Amino acid sequence: MLGDKSKYLEHIKDTDQILTMRKVLDKVEKTLITHTVEFTDFLDPYQRRLCYSFLNRFMEVNYHEEGGLEGAERKIIVIYPHYMDKSYLESYIGAIRLDGSFRFNDLNHRDYLGAILGLGIKREKIGDILVHEKYTQVILHKDIIDYVILNLKKIGKEPVKVKEIKLHEINRPSEKFKEIIRTVASLRIDSLLSAAYGISRSGSLSYIKNGRVKLNWQPIDTASYKANEGDMISVRGKGRFKLYKVLGETRKGRQRVAIKIFK
Repeated sequence: MLGDKSKYLEHIKDTDQILTMRKVLDKVEKTLITHTVEFTDFLDPYQRRLCYSFLNRFMEVNYHEEGGLEGAERKIIVIYPHYMDKSYLESYIGAIRLDGSFRFNDLNHRDYLGAILGLGIKREKIGDILVHEKYTQVILHKDIIDYVILNLKKIGKEPVKVKEIKLHEINRPSEKFKEIIRTVASLRIDSLLSAAYGISRSGSLSYIKNGRVKLNWQPIDTASYKANEGDMISVRGKGRFKLYKVLGETRKGRQRVAIKIFK
């Protein structure tokens, strides 16, 4: 019904995202043909921005996001016929709580994600993972929750109990970060990486050229790309940090910045 779908995506230059965007277009097409409600995999903010660039072209469908809690990083997009009332639609995501005798913050996000992926579940079916001091909450596609509850027995070598919880029971753990003040030559990505992690400019350039750096979840391959106050920068293998505040220019023309490095 949509004909040549490539025409809806020709403005998207990130070829790594084309397959994901085509899957979303397939959902739109099915809604248009069958008048059913469809929902996507969990998408990060960058992917959702790309989706909005073509979703708004279809007047016959409406859409909204679901992430389980306000400010969720990973969300699904629910697509439905324009004449349906959003308030009558069911939720297509759910949540589980993991409890154990160990200290949950002794493990990290990667440990919990790895354990769930080890069950054969794709990353796209998993939303935010919220690590608290005494338990962890995980947001998932609703249709895989029973499978996870039946099969997830350990996180690493530690036994764990899993139960389903209501979405309103989800709460965000307090952020753990270290704030540092640095002066940088400019707000270029390579300068900020060097300041945040104490690595050389050539080291920063290597991370960028090897595709390990994202700005607001968007892959960055140009060292001269400039960040703005509030931007989130992630480096695969090191973590993420935020350009929290730009504090002004020094007498020597450098920028003084506050950076939050998340643990």
